Amino acid sequence: MPDLKSQISSLIKLQKIDTEIYALKSEKEAKPAQIQGLDAAFDEKKQSLAVLDKEILDLQKLKKDKELELASKEEGAKKLQSQLYQLKTNKEYQAMLQQINDTKADASVIEDKILELMDQIDSLKTGVDKEKLVLQQEEKALGVEKGKIQDRVKEIDDRLSQLEAQKKQVIPEIDTKILPQYERILKSRDGLAIVQVKDNSCGGCNMHVPPQVINLIRMYERIITCEVCNRMLYIGEDEAV
Repeated sequence: MPDLKSQISSLIKLQKIDTEIYALKSEKEAKPAQIQGLDAAFDEKKQSLAVLDKEILDLQKLKKDKELELASKEEGAKKLQSQLYQLKTNKEYQAMLQQINDTKADASVIEDKILELMDQIDSLKTGVDKEKLVLQQEEKALGVEKGKIQDRVKEIDDRLSQLEAQKKQVIPEIDTKILPQYERILKSRDGLAIVQVKDNSCGGCNMHVPPQVINLIRMYERIITCEVCNRMLYIGEDEAV
């Protein structure tokens, strides 16, 4: 087996590559959720607009119903009016006149309601038209943003291909007995298998590394791992003395 110091050096090179690979893969995995989030936010705004559109339709239906009701009242008043002069007694005449006035009063109330509905419809339509313009702009912005995400995914894929090629160049430098241990730790420790001991602390879990363990690392007789997180440990050039 090649000397352990050179093996550690190769492992550090491999870890640098794997660190970037893991970071890029993590970023890529988050992209679909990011797109879904953008789509969900846009769909929510569309739903809000759809609710307003339905409210307008409901008001328009109510307005039509009121218009039919008004037409019925007006027709009724005309019929009563035509019968007015056919009555024989003053009492009948006064009663019919009161009925006509009541019908006209009812029609007036309905007219006021129709005017109120028209104002509500116009106000809602103005708001909806503005919201639709805003939504059109946001849809364009959404397309641009999703395009950026897709471009970034392509960049990540291109970079991952480069890193995998670099990894294939480094792997042959590492002893076949050490590599499986590195890969096992890499998978179980979120892509971080070998870390530097700095200020007497593990670079992976920040736990204290005893002096005797540091001495064992400096001896380069075997791979030394952290007693807490099980990551491989090495001493940097700035801490070798």
